[in-house]
Amino acid sequence: MPGASFMNWSEPAFVLSFRAHGEWDARVSVFSKNQGRYAGLVKGGQSSRHKNQWQPGHLVNATWRARLFEHLGTCTGEALRDYSAGILHLPLALAALSSACALIECATPERMALPALYDALAGLLPLDEGADDLARYVRFEGEVLKALGYGLDLSSCALTATTRDLVYISPKTGRAVNKDAAAPWAHQLLPLPRFLREAVMPEFSQVCEGLSVTGYFLERHVFPNLGAGALQAVTARRQRLLDLAEARTKTSGASEVA
Repeated sequence: MPGASFMNWSEPAFVLSFRAHGEWDARVSVFSKNQGRYAGLVKGGQSSRHKNQWQPGHLVNATWRARLFEHLGTCTGEALRDYSAGILHLPLALAALSSACALIECATPERMALPALYDALAGLLPLDEGADDLARYVRFEGEVLKALGYGLDLSSCALTATTRDLVYISPKTGRAVNKDAAAPWAHQLLPLPRFLREAVMPEFSQVCEGLSVTGYFLERHVFPNLGAGALQAVTARRQRLLDLAEARTKTSGASEVA
């Protein structure tokens, strides 16, 4: 068409979701560093070739194109790395990847660049089933909170400004609190797992503490802003991860006792 102009971009992007659209096509959601979260239509997306390429967690070189910026647009892409195929036999790793994709798709603004969060997702992968992998997931949730304006401040004590003996987090401010300063209110505070401040190898029990902390702030600040469908999708995937992490904690504890 003479005078037609198109909006388009092309760069690596993580696939967040894949859904059937009509009889042959598919609707995907992707997340790139410089463009943010975009939805697009994949023509013939229900073919086996496309289904394999556009699975959640895959990294693709995506191209989004639309006649007008506000249109849904179409997506094409070339596979760069498949992060999910190698963990299909690892339920905990797969649950972490699924939860991460759901959080970004459901909680972040559409078409807004969030480069630090993109880097956090890239840094989360590849996943295995060790406590260190799940600790990276907890830090990823911290980056989600930060990207949405609710980041935790664990650099110094909210009451004394000291950087020593930080073992609690204020549920009101999300700031760290020193052990001695917190003594009168310790029962009202959240635990601060050491791995969130220091480069240490955590145990599964500590990682579960970390999931409880980020979960508290997600439930307080993020989840109330989600629609019913988005909330159900996020909480179901995250609960699956919590259940598996708690089961692994019990297994690890039993092994240590034995």
